[in-house]
Amino acid sequence: QVQLVESGGGLVQAGGSLRLSCAVSGRTFSEYGMGWFRQAPGKEREFVAAISRSVGTTWHADSVKGRFTISRDNAKNTVYLQMNSLKPEDTAVYYCAATNTWTYTNARLYVYWGQGTQVTVSS
Repeated sequence: QVQLVESGGGLVQAGGSLRLSCAVSGRTFSEYGMGWFRQAPGKEREFVAAISRSVGTTWHADSVKGRFTISRDNAKNTVYLQMNSLKPEDTAVYYCAATNTWTYTNARLYVYWGQGTQVTVSS
């Protein structure tokens, strides 16, 4: 079993920054690709960013490219999402997830999920 715990969410003004963290326990962290997804009220969960299990290749959704950066620290069993230049449309619950596949943008292929952390961006 793998446990994921997100932290770092909160309320921020447009243009501000937040860094989300996701602490992973229970299995070897480096065996999993990691992703961040988000879900706004009334909308489907959407892919935000992902990082591969080995060489740390990253992917970012077009809507966040250039503003958000995913990274991982295998020594700390933690994955991060640095969010800069936040916009009101970034408001959502952000989820961290782990996958043991080699496909990183499809939420259905993630097997473990955190409980989510709320990010609210005011205009």
